[in-house]
Amino acid sequence: MDFKTWRHVFKLDPAKEIADGHLERICRSGTDAILIGGSDNVTLDNVLHLTERVQSYGLPMVLEVSAIDSVAPGFDYYFIPTVLNSDDPKWIKGLHHQAIREYGEILDWNELIPEGYCILNGDCKAAKLTGAKTQLAADEVLAYARLAEHFFRLPIFYMEYSGVYGDMKLVRKVKEVLAETRLFYGGGIDSADKAVAALNAADTIVVGNIIYENIDKAIETVEAVAETAD
Repeated sequence: MDFKTWRHVFKLDPAKEIADGHLERICRSGTDAILIGGSDNVTLDNVLHLTERVQSYGLPMVLEVSAIDSVAPGFDYYFIPTVLNSDDPKWIKGLHHQAIREYGEILDWNELIPEGYCILNGDCKAAKLTGAKTQLAADEVLAYARLAEHFFRLPIFYMEYSGVYGDMKLVRKVKEVLAETRLFYGGGIDSADKAVAALNAADTIVVGNIIYENIDKAIETVEAVAETAD
């Protein structure tokens, strides 16, 4: 159940439709966990609906919290993004403060895992929503990684390219400067080869969009990751 051991994670968007057969293939694929989250149209109803469908498979489940009113019970972890390359305090600590003010007395702090997000695709919804500064030099990204680990002591640093395949050379450089913080990578993983290359650069890969575009290719990413452990 420890997220620090995960190598492959599927990310499901509660605002997107997925057939029962495809969901079963995803959940029985051998992935380490299911991450539920999205940038827009995430509601309590669609989170609960998707959660109920996934629960029966017995996989570790994570809710990546993007809206306070869509937080639902029943998850093993709640990943809380703080967008380090946004200048809008709402996405760095504002929503977090609001949530703690409302729910602080009943929260199980062992289930809450803060993520230091660095969004690197300026065209993606997450970047536009948070006002992230995505045109960053390599040394700026490395500085954010060090900030996450040594200043904020965050357990996860997430390089989010969201829809496009990122710069694996840069991802590897980031991994080299992190010791305790786990490096998650997401973006553009739509084949077995890309999955293996991304995993060689990061600690954990997150596969999302290809689930809805080509289910066979999505399953291949898990199989490829499994083969690297043999």
